[in-house]
Amino acid sequence: MNILSRILRRLAPQLGAVLIGVVAVQAHAVPSAVQARTVNAAGLQFHTLQAGSGPETPVVLLHGYTQTSHMWLPLIPRLADNRVVIAPDLPGAGASSIPASGFDKKTLAQDIHAMVQALGYRKVKLVGHDIGLMVAYAYAAQYPDEVESIVLMDAFLPGVGDWQKVWLSHDRWHFHFYGETPLKLVQGRERIYFEHFWNDFAADKTHSVPETDRRFYAAAYGKPGRMAAGFEYFRAFAKDAEDFSAFARTPLPMPMLVLTGEKASGTFLIDQARLAASNVNGVVIKGSGHWIMEEAPEQTMSELIRFLNAPARTAD
Repeated sequence: MNILSRILRRLAPQLGAVLIGVVAVQAHAVPSAVQARTVNAAGLQFHTLQAGSGPETPVVLLHGYTQTSHMWLPLIPRLADNRVVIAPDLPGAGASSIPASGFDKKTLAQDIHAMVQALGYRKVKLVGHDIGLMVAYAYAAQYPDEVESIVLMDAFLPGVGDWQKVWLSHDRWHFHFYGETPLKLVQGRERIYFEHFWNDFAADKTHSVPETDRRFYAAAYGKPGRMAAGFEYFRAFAKDAEDFSAFARTPLPMPMLVLTGEKASGTFLIDQARLAASNVNGVVIKGSGHWIMEEAPEQTMSELIRFLNAPARTAD
């Protein structure tokens, strides 16, 4: 798909929702070291949180479903002492544009890549949680020479190994919950729907995503078009599986860290990653569920900082 056609494909973003989303983001205090910036690329507007400067390779942080770039605020200043750190809202989420199509992770990765290029960077380090890890993997698979290292955080890779064990699991019914009726059911009840994720996927629902963040995310996804866009991330899983199955035939060569919650994906994502990459270090966060940044913040951030600060190295 050429650049012009990609831009034309995305001429229907709901700009009103974008502007409303910006107001919602600004309603929450952001550390002074972190700046909110808009980046135009691939016919989209990306809302980003950015900080730092220095000679080290920039880090791109990609959030998952029910969250936005807001989830990375505790981590961004701790990484930004000698590099640029960029945390975008994914297309469709937060205050970024809502594209008319292209919610498969291969296309979303192309969009994030265009954003990185628009900022003037070629080589980056990637970190992705949940849906964000799928976008990170698709980015690394398509642009392996431009990714110095990658972190995948607790979810799964469609199309890799025994992936349908997760996709068809009865307690993952939300993967198939999209369309007109589901949208009507959750309209005005976004918080109720998201409680399923924040409570049921945590090791302890009283020690999961904090209340202030729950209100923030429910409001962000409650804006026009946001829930519909979020559902499209799931609708695209079948296409993602086709793409990822093809990607996995060429294992990623760069160092990969996989962080998972003991009470969530456990070793499943680590096992998948070893089918798709040749230099994998897997760490299970003991006692944690899916929300490892919130349930075990110090251990999770320490692992991330240690890995991202390590000198560049090649596959064994």
